[in-house]
Amino acid sequence: MYNSFFKRLFDFTISLISILILSPLLIVVTVWLYAVNKGGGAFFTPIRPGKNGRLFKIVKFKTMTDGRDADGKLLPDAQRLTKIGRFVRLTSIDELPQLINVLKGDMSFVGPRPLAAFYLPYYNNEEMHRHDVRPGITGLAQVNGRTSVTWPQKFAYDLEYVNNISFMMDIKILFLTFYKVLKHEDVGVDKGDSSPFTEFRESQWAAEGRQDLIENARKLAKPYRDMIAQIHSK
Repeated sequence: MYNSFFKRLFDFTISLISILILSPLLIVVTVWLYAVNKGGGAFFTPIRPGKNGRLFKIVKFKTMTDGRDADGKLLPDAQRLTKIGRFVRLTSIDELPQLINVLKGDMSFVGPRPLAAFYLPYYNNEEMHRHDVRPGITGLAQVNGRTSVTWPQKFAYDLEYVNNISFMMDIKILFLTFYKVLKHEDVGVDKGDSSPFTEFRESQWAAEGRQDLIENARKLAKPYRDMIAQIHSK
């Protein structure tokens, strides 16, 4: 009953109230980032898979510039992260626009974090179950070492949440999230298993001699990558 009705009611009500209360802050940060990013915009809207794999645009404050090298390629994240952007990340303010996604029903306050769309062909059947529920602004993996856990650990936490959703679990995760934000724990650029999931999974398949799986996944992921490249080129 909680997952099928009350969880969504809770998400809608709290996100609406939060947007109304935080609107002055959201407006100030939007103007601030727009000025710092020199016309690059204040929001970052990557494509992410939601419940049942349905794609949607997640809304986050843009903490990095669009700086590129001589070949026109985006510079590494660390070089594009501005001082203001670092502050916005440190305080987790960059996550606040996702309240819009929660209000719309794309996301929930608590759930598996939505990852890159081109990861979809790389999941195994068990891992795909992380999309049985709405993705969350925070989740069980995030309060258990967001920037330090390995990919298998992240997915284990995601599936543990999916299989045991309850009101008390959501409250506990939200409480731990606020605690970590106040303590400035596990925020900012990833410091742990920062290699892309695609590289992790391909290395597994290569060790198993399954080049066929690698080639098929790359083929299926190409449309997602092309879509992302088109967005970045604008």
